[in-house]
Amino acid sequence: MSAPDPDTDEIRRRQRARAIVMGLALGGFVILLYFITIARMGAQ
Repeated sequence: MSAPDPDTDEIRRRQRARAIVMGLALGGFVILLYFITIARMGAQ
């Protein structure tokens, strides 16, 4: 079994970082929609 390729490790690290950023962005979007919905319900 060969040692892991440094390039592969770098690619995986970048993919993980991108996945974390996208997850946080999606979570922020969901929270934003939640608060907009609450505000609209309160305005009626």
